[in-house]
Amino acid sequence: MSSVSTRMWVWSTDLVETGSIEGFSVEATDGSIGKVDEATHDVGSSYIVVDTGPWIFGKKVLLPAGVIERVDRDDEMVFVALTKEQIKNAPEFDETTFRDEAYRSSLGDYYTPYIDR
Repeated sequence: MSSVSTRMWVWSTDLVETGSIEGFSVEATDGSIGKVDEATHDVGSSYIVVDTGPWIFGKKVLLPAGVIERVDRDDEMVFVALTKEQIKNAPEFDETTFRDEAYRSSLGDYYTPYIDR
Protein backbone atom coordinates (compact mmCIF):
# COMPACT_ATOMS: atom_id res chain seq x y z
CA MET A 1 0.00 0.00 0.00
CA SER A 2 1.37 3.44 -0.85
CA SER A 3 1.79 6.05 1.87
CA VAL A 4 -1.07 8.08 0.34
CA SER A 5 -3.48 5.15 0.41
CA THR A 6 -2.37 4.32 3.96
CA ARG A 7 -2.92 7.91 5.15
CA MET A 8 -6.31 7.90 3.46
CA TRP A 9 -7.66 5.71 6.28
CA VAL A 10 -6.28 7.88 9.08
CA TRP A 11 -7.97 10.90 10.67
CA SER A 12 -6.10 14.18 10.36
CA THR A 13 -4.30 14.91 13.60
CA ASP A 14 -6.68 17.72 14.53
CA LEU A 15 -9.74 15.50 13.90
CA VAL A 16 -8.68 12.44 15.88
CA GLU A 17 -10.60 13.51 18.98
CA THR A 18 -13.80 14.60 17.23
CA GLY A 19 -16.00 12.31 19.29
CA SER A 20 -19.30 11.09 17.93
CA ILE A 21 -20.30 12.63 14.61
CA GLU A 22 -23.18 10.30 13.71
CA GLY A 23 -26.09 12.33 12.35
CA PHE A 24 -23.89 15.26 11.27
CA SER A 25 -24.50 16.71 7.79
CA VAL A 26 -21.81 15.98 5.21
CA GLU A 27 -20.74 18.70 2.81
CA ALA A 28 -18.80 18.03 -0.39
CA THR A 29 -16.90 20.93 -1.96
CA ASP A 30 -20.00 21.68 -4.05
CA GLY A 31 -22.88 20.97 -1.69
CA SER A 32 -24.56 18.67 0.78
CA ILE A 33 -24.43 14.89 0.21
CA GLY A 34 -26.23 13.51 3.25
CA LYS A 35 -25.68 12.60 6.89
CA VAL A 36 -23.12 10.50 8.76
CA ASP A 37 -24.62 7.09 9.43
CA GLU A 38 -21.51 5.57 11.03
CA ALA A 39 -17.99 6.70 11.87
CA THR A 40 -15.01 4.65 12.99
CA HIS A 41 -11.73 5.53 14.63
CA ASP A 42 -10.04 2.20 13.93
CA VAL A 43 -6.27 2.52 13.72
CA GLY A 44 -5.27 2.65 10.05
CA SER A 45 -8.76 1.97 8.74
CA SER A 46 -11.00 4.85 9.82
CA TYR A 47 -13.94 5.95 7.70
CA ILE A 48 -17.43 7.40 7.70
CA VAL A 49 -20.52 5.90 6.09
CA VAL A 50 -22.81 8.55 4.64
CA ASP A 51 -26.52 8.03 4.06
CA THR A 52 -27.11 10.09 0.92
CA GLY A 53 -30.89 10.13 1.27
CA PRO A 54 -32.56 11.29 -1.93
CA TRP A 55 -29.30 12.61 -3.43
CA ILE A 56 -28.28 9.22 -4.92
CA PHE A 57 -31.56 7.39 -4.42
CA GLY A 58 -31.04 6.54 -0.78
CA LYS A 59 -27.69 4.84 -1.23
CA LYS A 60 -24.86 4.94 1.24
CA VAL A 61 -21.24 5.78 0.49
CA LEU A 62 -18.08 5.03 2.44
CA LEU A 63 -15.55 7.85 2.71
CA PRO A 64 -12.05 7.26 4.09
CA ALA A 65 -11.23 9.48 7.09
CA GLY A 66 -8.40 11.09 5.11
CA VAL A 67 -10.83 12.93 2.81
CA ILE A 68 -12.37 14.79 5.75
CA GLU A 69 -11.10 18.36 5.89
CA ARG A 70 -12.81 19.54 9.04
CA VAL A 71 -15.63 18.93 11.47
CA ASP A 72 -17.81 21.78 12.69
CA ARG A 73 -19.20 20.53 16.00
CA ASP A 74 -21.31 23.66 16.58
CA ASP A 75 -23.22 23.32 13.31
CA GLU A 76 -22.89 19.50 13.27
CA MET A 77 -21.29 19.41 9.83
CA VAL A 78 -18.48 17.35 8.31
CA PHE A 79 -16.62 18.84 5.33
CA VAL A 80 -14.93 16.56 2.80
CA ALA A 81 -12.36 17.41 0.13
CA LEU A 82 -14.36 15.81 -2.70
CA THR A 83 -17.00 16.92 -5.15
CA LYS A 84 -20.43 15.33 -5.35
CA GLU A 85 -19.46 13.79 -8.69
CA GLN A 86 -16.29 12.21 -7.27
CA ILE A 87 -18.33 10.69 -4.43
CA LYS A 88 -21.12 9.54 -6.74
CA ASN A 89 -18.65 7.75 -9.03
CA ALA A 90 -16.87 5.87 -6.21
CA PRO A 91 -17.12 2.07 -5.96
CA GLU A 92 -20.61 1.16 -4.80
CA PHE A 93 -21.16 0.66 -1.09
CA ASP A 94 -22.22 -2.84 -0.07
CA GLU A 95 -23.41 -3.50 3.49
CA THR A 96 -22.01 -7.04 3.38
CA THR A 97 -18.52 -6.35 2.00
CA PHE A 98 -17.59 -2.84 3.04
CA ARG A 99 -15.20 -4.08 5.74
CA ASP A 100 -13.38 -6.44 3.35
CA GLU A 101 -9.83 -5.69 2.26
CA ALA A 102 -10.72 -6.00 -1.46
CA TYR A 103 -13.39 -3.31 -1.17
CA ARG A 104 -11.06 -1.06 0.84
CA SER A 105 -8.38 -1.55 -1.79
CA SER A 106 -10.76 -0.54 -4.62
CA LEU A 107 -11.77 2.57 -2.65
CA GLY A 108 -8.13 3.36 -2.00
CA ASP A 109 -7.35 3.08 -5.71
CA TYR A 110 -10.32 5.30 -6.54
CA TYR A 111 -9.72 8.07 -3.97
CA THR A 112 -5.89 8.21 -4.07
CA PRO A 113 -5.78 10.77 -6.94
CA TYR A 114 -8.04 13.09 -4.93
CA ILE A 115 -5.97 13.03 -1.73
CA ASP A 116 -3.50 15.90 -1.56
CA ARG A 117 -1.34 15.33 1.50
